[in-house]
Amino acid sequence: MPSRWKSDKPMSRTAFDRKFPDDAACARHLASLRWPGGFICPGCGSARAWELDTKRFTWECAECNRQTSVTAGTVMHRSKLPLRTWFQAVHLMTSHSNGISAEQAQAQLGLGSWNTAWLLLMKLRRAMVDPDRSLLDGIVEVDETEVPLRSRHDPIAGYGIPNVGKLLVIGAVELSEEGHPRRIRLEPLADRTGPSVRGFVGRAVEPGCTVVSDGLPGYRKLTGYNHIGATVGNMAAHILLPWIHRAFSNLKRWLLGTLHGARQPHLRRYLDEFTFRWNRRRSTASAFDRLLGLAVQMHHASRRDFVDQRV
Repeated sequence: MPSRWKSDKPMSRTAFDRKFPDDAACARHLASLRWPGGFICPGCGSARAWELDTKRFTWECAECNRQTSVTAGTVMHRSKLPLRTWFQAVHLMTSHSNGISAEQAQAQLGLGSWNTAWLLLMKLRRAMVDPDRSLLDGIVEVDETEVPLRSRHDPIAGYGIPNVGKLLVIGAVELSEEGHPRRIRLEPLADRTGPSVRGFVGRAVEPGCTVVSDGLPGYRKLTGYNHIGATVGNMAAHILLPWIHRAFSNLKRWLLGTLHGARQPHLRRYLDEFTFRWNRRRSTASAFDRLLGLAVQMHHASRRDFVDQRV
């Protein structure tokens, strides 16, 4: 197997506590991610500034006098949580192979309410999508599946999931020249019509690539790709499209085991988290800084923004 696929180990809890013992250490690390070459004023672009003694983790520009906090303009903006709590949440989400639920986060981070834990995790899930990520390339398997739906009145933990419904998901997995799985993309799917499935392919796969799907009629008018549509017939779908079905199987186990089912309004966020973790399954040591780096590029969003689906 090529060396680039060798696994690395995430930062241990002991190493995390040693590297980030307090908010000041977290602020220094966050500043190094935001301004690798030193502070740059977001107002005028000047590099001349000084750190204030009267305001924690805040710089004042020598040119325009603008004051900028290390968390200003990031997902952490306006948060009342300590910086170290944010860092602990990032560490939990990137070092645990199965992620963490809001209920677990509340307990492990010592948060005052489930709502606070839920919003913290949703903000980090929103940062798990790199706006500059490239499309899948080469040979790409595409298929759809159904995942369990949990309504707001269903039990969260301990009592199983009523079979109240299903949610459609469409996914794609990029294969190496040797046929090994690399990156994936997942999205909620409105229906199995041609515009829906072809729209996903257009958003996820580089034009000109080879797309392998089953015989669903919606793929037949797929243009701009080398499309291979095979009829499943009596053959099991996981034989025809093994790697996307492996991803689907892991997704369903994660949704049931960690989240105890998916809520329809926030399915996209959960798919983004699963995608982030899958795509970094062999580079888990760098996932911590990668998520923090994406988080400092993401502007603030409130609880209402998430509830009303404005972000």
